[in-house]
Order: sequence, then C-alpha cells, then structure tokens
Amino acid sequence: MKEVTVANSDWGDRFLASTRGRIVALLRREALTVNDLAAALELTDNAVRAHLTTLDRDGLVRQVGTRPGVRKPNLTYELTADAGRFFPKPYGVVLQQLLAVLGERVGEAELEAALREVGRRVAVAYRGRVHGPGVRERVTQAATVLGELGGMAEVEEAEGRLVVRGFDCPVAAAVEANPACCRLAETLLTELVGVPVSERCERGRPLRCAFEVPIPPKAA
Repeated sequence: MKEVTVANSDWGDRFLASTRGRIVALLRREALTVNDLAAALELTDNAVRAHLTTLDRDGLVRQVGTRPGVRKPNLTYELTADAGRFFPKPYGVVLQQLLAVLGERVGEAELEAALREVGRRVAVAYRGRVHGPGVRERVTQAATVLGELGGMAEVEEAEGRLVVRGFDCPVAAAVEANPACCRLAETLLTELVGVPVSERCERGRPLRCAFEVPIPPKAA
C-alpha cells in the first residue's frame, strides 16, 4: 500500500507525523482493516489495534463494516466527520471569492439580504438546540451552536445586555473582504435567541466578533 501525502496546517503537523496521525491519513483515502494498516505502517496488529482504540475513544475513527478474512471476517475502519479538522479546507477563501462575484452581479443590498436568508436557514437546523426559558440560557445555547459551526464563542454580561464574543471565526477571510458576512451570524443568533441581536464586530487583525443581545426587563 502506498503512503498517503496530505496537505495540512502547521498546528496539525505534529499529530499527522505521529503513528496515530499516519493512521488517520491512511483512512482518509478509504476504509481499511487492521491488517492493511499494520502492513502499511510496518507495525504489529496489536499495536495498530491499540492506536485504533485510542482514536475511536477520541471520536476520530469508527468501525464501519467487515471484509472476508482467512479465518474470520476482518473489521474495517473509517474516519469520522470530526477527523476532518486535521485536513483544513479553504472554505473562507472560496467564500470570499463567491461573495465578491455575487456582490458584483446583484449589488450589496441584495447580497446582504441573501446572507441574512442563509442565516435564517441555518437557524432552522439548530433551533431545536436552543430552547432555554430565558434570554441568558438561549444566548448560552446559541453560543454553543456557533462553536459547532467552527468558531469559538463566549458570553459576557454588562450594562443590561449580553455580549457574544467570537474567536477564530471560520469565515474570517471572507469577512475581511466583505463585512456583510457578519450579517449572516447576526441573523442566525437573532433567530435562535428570539430577540434582536446587533453585530458589533471589530474588523481588525485578528478579527474580533461581537454580538450584543439586550436583556428584557422581565428576564433580567
């Protein structure tokens, strides 16, 4: 079996150079058995099983089926969706160019309207996850949704409002070129929380996302 060459980010280099990282890289191509991996890595079957157990515990691989063997069927393993983080994809760069083309063709006003509609549609998929009885609970749950979408968010409270601060924005490259991208997240949060949310992002380097949520008097 041939070694698989992968393009990866600096933060993932160390992991991908490890034995477990090499297993992840091999499984990126196709589902494989313990024997397949042992042959490719020049390891014993037991050593491979030990690594697979750890990767399975960490949610990076899973058993997906069987393949006929000499004495008994061999289990096959594949990557989970979570393993995709070790292979960054240029979504931000692609989105940046897509928005630039759309802005040229339909105009900024229509582009912003389209981004808000995207925010509403994304909210539909996550609405069942945000169901707290009060604004604070719903804002906290909505911040968790932002994390699942690829960012990192924290909630602060000050002067009768909640502030959702985002870090490591997954579409930062697109926001740099078109600030209207923030309208997508603003609309998403508004739909999830159920009260108007105002975008207050600082578009420097690094990008600092911020969304203010007023606390109704009865919920304070």
